[in-house]
Amino acid sequence: MEDQFIKEGEGQQSPISHEDALNASQREAVYFNDGYLLVIAGAGSGKTRTLTYRVARLVEDGVSPRAILLLTFTRKAAAEMVRRAVDLLDVRCQRVSGGTFHSLANMLLRRYASRIGFDNGFGILDRADAESLVGMLRKENADVSKFDSFPKKGTLVSIFSRAVNKVISVEDEIYQHYPHLESHMETMLAICETYKQRKIELQYLDYDDLLVWLKMLLAEHPDIRDKISSSYRYIMVDEYQDTNKIQADIIHRLSFCNRNVMAVGDDSQSIYAFRGANFKNIMTFPDIFPGTRIVRLEENYRSVQPILDLTNDLIDKAKEKYTKNLFTRRTGGSTPQLVEARSENDQSRFIIDTIMERYRDGIPFQEIAVLFRAGFHSFDLEIELNREGIGFIKYGGFKFMESAHIKDFLAHLRVLLNTNDRISWHRILLVLDKVGPQTADKIFRTIVEENAGTMGLVSVKPKAGWAKGFER
Repeated sequence: MEDQFIKEGEGQQSPISHEDALNASQREAVYFNDGYLLVIAGAGSGKTRTLTYRVARLVEDGVSPRAILLLTFTRKAAAEMVRRAVDLLDVRCQRVSGGTFHSLANMLLRRYASRIGFDNGFGILDRADAESLVGMLRKENADVSKFDSFPKKGTLVSIFSRAVNKVISVEDEIYQHYPHLESHMETMLAICETYKQRKIELQYLDYDDLLVWLKMLLAEHPDIRDKISSSYRYIMVDEYQDTNKIQADIIHRLSFCNRNVMAVGDDSQSIYAFRGANFKNIMTFPDIFPGTRIVRLEENYRSVQPILDLTNDLIDKAKEKYTKNLFTRRTGGSTPQLVEARSENDQSRFIIDTIMERYRDGIPFQEIAVLFRAGFHSFDLEIELNREGIGFIKYGGFKFMESAHIKDFLAHLRVLLNTNDRISWHRILLVLDKVGPQTADKIFRTIVEENAGTMGLVSVKPKAGWAKGFER
């Protein structure tokens, strides 16, 4: 039954050719079978290729695709790995259980929602929705109006989220990173507790809750843990250095029955501590999973040796690390330069001068890239590029589903399904002219009290600019 959708002849291809496509370290990881494997993948060393080939090799050897769990940090990365595995083997690989930690949690929690006290139709709050709810609770708290210095809703959500992901108390998070807000501690804790209660009352989970409740489900219900764990024969995790404590614990519990985990990552590339990621997870992996084999991917396919020499020198100075020596077969390349600018604008002007120098040497603009740590770091350079008449494309910004006009539209659809959805009603009402938070709350309460349902979607002229983005 499992291969009923495979056309005749599919799945009968000749074995995957690994010899020319993989180096010795990659082959060692690809052909690893049962047990715990930690792959330390240096930058540009082909970790995606290694994961893809292992997925295809396992399926080729007869492992059910649905028994393979491939966890990544973006849906795009998971989809790309599955697509490559299909290209390597056949359409059986499409049925690999691939996705993000949050998508896995969403799927499993809906399946076992009753065991955690939720309905399987629970809603999910994204960051903007979470801030909206916290903003409501903030206004409801009488103590907030007494202080001009009380943190905004976005700051509160960040504090609550960081505490969850780091598995520490909100108090400790405030003491460690927001000491200037200690005077508001009691009120902030009260809002946090109300936020937790209100989510349960409204049958909502935010993104952090998805992981917290999945961990709780696996920890407090051994029968469910065993059922889920036994269904995944092989677990593979990408970017393990960026997992937080909750995610690492989830992996440990998911592997309880079959005890086959392949974690791929690089301790030298952990940059998300501000989001709760803990590079200690990759350092302690062999302790948590006894008998771990460690494979190092050190051959780099992107850079030239002068860049790798600098990288190796930097890595070697780390106090905690997995020793590795990156090398490449590519030749040539110049020594990297470190330029210290006196100001942000001096930095922008230096980049402009360098771009024009390269352009005069015959390199077209579209082959020149400028990388930034965060999107807002490019603002000054964008001004200078426009001033010089140099066209550019900027990648980054809001995701489509997070755009304001899309979220407004979705709010209308949500109240059609749940007329008591307070958060969505607030979003709808706040786009109306002359309607503020207090008026929106009064209208919502009237709709509920009079059981008006979707008749509450009155025809009122929205605020100017609401439909920006729909023009085309």
